[in-house]
Amino acid sequence: MSGRTAAAQHERSLPHRVRLVEVGPRDGLQNEAAMVPTDVKLRLIELLADAGFAAVEATSFVSPKWVPQMADAADVMAHIHRKPGVRYPVLTPNLKGFEAARAAGADEVAVFVAASESFSTRNINCTIAESLARAEPVFAAAAAAGIRVRGYISCVLGCPYEGEIAPAAVASVAGRLHEMGAYEISLGDTIGTGTPGKTRALIESVIREVPLRHLAGHFHDTYGQAIANVYAALESGVATFDCSVAGLGGCPYAKGATGNVASEDVVYLMQGLGIETGVDLVRLRSAGRYITEYFGRPTGSRVARALDAKEPLDAIEPRGR
Repeated sequence: MSGRTAAAQHERSLPHRVRLVEVGPRDGLQNEAAMVPTDVKLRLIELLADAGFAAVEATSFVSPKWVPQMADAADVMAHIHRKPGVRYPVLTPNLKGFEAARAAGADEVAVFVAASESFSTRNINCTIAESLARAEPVFAAAAAAGIRVRGYISCVLGCPYEGEIAPAAVASVAGRLHEMGAYEISLGDTIGTGTPGKTRALIESVIREVPLRHLAGHFHDTYGQAIANVYAALESGVATFDCSVAGLGGCPYAKGATGNVASEDVVYLMQGLGIETGVDLVRLRSAGRYITEYFGRPTGSRVARALDAKEPLDAIEPRGR
């Protein structure tokens, strides 16, 4: 078999389309020290929906004591200009958060647990078993209300306290979330220490407990491996990925962490592979420029920086405008 034929067959084995979940307005902003005004968050959400994302994670119904940046969650949900076909999921750590999210009109929520006992006890103040037990009433209430629940698992490829995490441990947690009713489980490389080989091994382990179609990848770029890990997950059959406009975000538990994989970089990768995302890269770059100009700092997206140097947005007329 020629190299070209082998490459062509390999590309055909990749998904034809992927679903991208934009997490910038929540995961990207939650660790910002200075409060971001509600109207800025709303404008960012609107720009991202206009760029073509089918899901834009809007906010988090957590205690303002722990995450002050998300104190305006109800206001955000009350004033979103909902675009037909776009979902606006929110994070809900417990039943109280779920009830607040439901009252605010959320149609999809997410719960989170860790794959590391040390991370769970130090940062969520409970064991893994306790965090799963805490999620059970959320699943029950959501099912009764007809609201979808997504599951997040932290530290799937490494923990700041324990180091490497056994894939079997992640698979066990994922299996429990799936049993409780999570329609999708996002595997989060919270501190960005994963590599492609470890990503493939992780997915091979998790699919013994959860069907592949119910998995998503969530990669941080601390060691510059996020895009490589996205590709490795694609090769393994994963077709849903979380990403953050302009690479917003960071992990407070990993010194030097550079945040989530940039949405622009993921879209550029998919375009190069001929994989559909539904996201317009020009409009996405505009959203990224909006929020980085607000913060007064450069974008965290390498693709945006390269394209801006080559063809500034001011010289481009976005499609459909």
